[in-house]
Amino acid sequence: MNRFNVRKVAVLGAGVMGAQIAAHLVNVKVPVVLFDLPAKEGPKNGIVLKALDGLKKLKPSPIGVADDLGLIQPANYEEHLGLLAGCDLVIEAIAERMDWKLDLYTKIAPHVAPHAIVASNTSGLSITKLSEVLPESLKPQFCGIHFFNPPRYMQLVELIPTPTTRPDVLDQLEAFATRTLGKGIVRAKDTPNFVANRVGIAGMLATIAEAEKAGLSYDVVDDLTGKKLGRASSGTFRTADVVGIDTMAHVMKTMQDNLQADPFYASYATPAAVQTLIAAGALGQKSKAGFYKKVGKDVLRFDAAKGDYVPAGAKADALVDRILKKPAAERLKLLRESTNPQAQFLWAIFRNSFHYVAVHLAEIADSAREVDLAMRWGFGMKQGPFELWQAAGWAQVAEWVKADIDAGKALCNAPLPAWVFDGRTGVHTPEGSWSAAQGKYIPRAALPVYQRQLFPEKLLGEGGVDAATAGTELFKNDECRVWTLDGQVAILTLTGKMHTIGPGTVEGLYKALELAEGQYDGLVIWSPDEPFSAGANLEAMLPTFMKMGAKGIAPEVKKLQDALLRLRYASVPTVAAVRGLALGGGCEIAVAAARRVAHMESYVGLVEVGVGLIPGGGGLTYIARRAAEKAALTGAADLLPGLKDAFQAAAMATVGTSAIESRKLGYLLGDDVIVAHRDELLFIAIEQVKSMAASNWRAPLKTLFPVAGRNAKATIAAQLVGMRDGGFISAHDYHIAGLIADVVTGGDVDAGTLVSEEYLMALERKHFCSLLENPKTQERIMGLLQTGKPVRN
Repeated sequence: MNRFNVRKVAVLGAGVMGAQIAAHLVNVKVPVVLFDLPAKEGPKNGIVLKALDGLKKLKPSPIGVADDLGLIQPANYEEHLGLLAGCDLVIEAIAERMDWKLDLYTKIAPHVAPHAIVASNTSGLSITKLSEVLPESLKPQFCGIHFFNPPRYMQLVELIPTPTTRPDVLDQLEAFATRTLGKGIVRAKDTPNFVANRVGIAGMLATIAEAEKAGLSYDVVDDLTGKKLGRASSGTFRTADVVGIDTMAHVMKTMQDNLQADPFYASYATPAAVQTLIAAGALGQKSKAGFYKKVGKDVLRFDAAKGDYVPAGAKADALVDRILKKPAAERLKLLRESTNPQAQFLWAIFRNSFHYVAVHLAEIADSAREVDLAMRWGFGMKQGPFELWQAAGWAQVAEWVKADIDAGKALCNAPLPAWVFDGRTGVHTPEGSWSAAQGKYIPRAALPVYQRQLFPEKLLGEGGVDAATAGTELFKNDECRVWTLDGQVAILTLTGKMHTIGPGTVEGLYKALELAEGQYDGLVIWSPDEPFSAGANLEAMLPTFMKMGAKGIAPEVKKLQDALLRLRYASVPTVAAVRGLALGGGCEIAVAAARRVAHMESYVGLVEVGVGLIPGGGGLTYIARRAAEKAALTGAADLLPGLKDAFQAAAMATVGTSAIESRKLGYLLGDDVIVAHRDELLFIAIEQVKSMAASNWRAPLKTLFPVAGRNAKATIAAQLVGMRDGGFISAHDYHIAGLIADVVTGGDVDAGTLVSEEYLMALERKHFCSLLENPKTQERIMGLLQTGKPVRN
């Protein structure tokens, strides 16, 4: 297969989705031409310019750093269609109107490059009908590409071919979207709303209907259908508010218009509450009101019976809470047999889900794999419906669902397909996933791009090697595992809760370095799940602190500092493969490695201020050293300008909101690698080690370096006084920030004094231990351990 080289992308439509798709493309450094209609007043590109400005205000941010918006070139259809000739991929993302899309295709077709792929980001319109207006030469290069909102964060992208789409076009687009954009690809059939929205919106409609039947309020339903079910924390109705109630209604209408023969058709009717909210302009989050709205600090929910908003906050019954913590088989049995209305409601939505996906599998997807992955990646579920059914006992659940259908309790009387009862134990096996259309198990795609995913996300029943036990184990304790996958590179995996750092981690790090230096090309620090590390294990410190006070903690801090210096000066290349949170000590491990490979959604920072401490594992020493290195590169005599931003980040516990921003904060460096797809992280980290080893990489030499000194510390202190007196920071924050300033400027020394890393780490250790004795810090630590939330005092 020829490589599909995407040098530039055209995005047609600067609305909510188009602008955010453009933003995600430039996050991964793909230049974009963003088109929209010419503005009637002002600059012709006014609509696009306004959309780009709007991207800066969205939360969560669709852009890694705002500077990258400069990679988006504004354009309009009147003046700039000629720019399409320089684009390798054209993504149409205008409003969901068939006539508007067909008209636009007629306009752009003469200008599209002969080799370019053209794709529509429709959420449910027929891709085949959209293709009919295209010239014959372009039809083989046209398909659907359905991003989920918000495009930066949602992993799912559905690819939908037409009967005339060339197979290699789908393969090329799948490789690009996987490797470059970091997406999980589901190939869908060209049926209304494809896979995820077809199943997801049908499920939401069924949930609304069952909630009304059970007399449950929206807040109770959201508490029941969020994290307790292993789904997105927003539950059902908050999710509708985020998606947009009008958008959801549009998807419903697609189903109503195109699925009259569907046995579940009656359940696709637009709920009365949805009609009421749309009529009132309450479209969800974007209009500040929907199923919920916020008034001051109070969250209100819509009460359909009253036609008005009432206080929210009701929770699930304790009995149901307990049931939901049981294993799958026991959980479903207890829900089905319970007389509790909430339990009956949950059984009903599970039953409806199993019924729906079984009846529709042959029509909407190549196999059950596509359904479950679509629901994981598009709707935030930990398990897809087929996975849950399989986990709970396939045959027994099938009999329960059949009994409810026969008793008239289901959404319709369509029987479960015959294959459900053929003696199987599920639909996912090591051989592949069940295809109802083909009557066989289909293995995963074998495209070359997937060879880079050493431990891809697996579905229940698929089998395969588990990263927790893979390779050859070299060492293991309660907090980490050292192993090798290929006999060339050693891997250190943290295994404790939230991958926090304790004595076992220090022991494992020393062992990993000893093994790597003696037998391997280098070391990768990686974990198959998030986070990279949430920092020091404060809870594990408590017994020692209670018995010996700060004097008992100081030696443990020294051991961590020494271990991270050992990592920094290892004689073989070391790479930290960062995914998710790398906070406090996790950040310090990352910056001590020779190089970092970070997933795009990595959040890196020194956050010890939140628990009333300062970084103690060398994080502040790193800041001081980096300031000296930057000054040496530019020839600057004054170290303070290169120090201020990093000091502020540590003093304010600023965390990079992406790997891109973490690089801007200085926690990632210029030669570090940012990876779009999380499952490629280990592969790329291993390749980095091998490349560094092959190019005769050498560890940095230990040297002394200059610090900013007491005058710089005094300058910082004066600014801190203003922040304290202005009420921006508390007195304790002021005290902690002063200690941070003392370390990063080198203490009570002249500007330019040469110091060692050990000298600065001793200052870190001294101030860290002094804060442990401070009642305000103790209050913060205990508050975090008890509530999980930071205490501001």
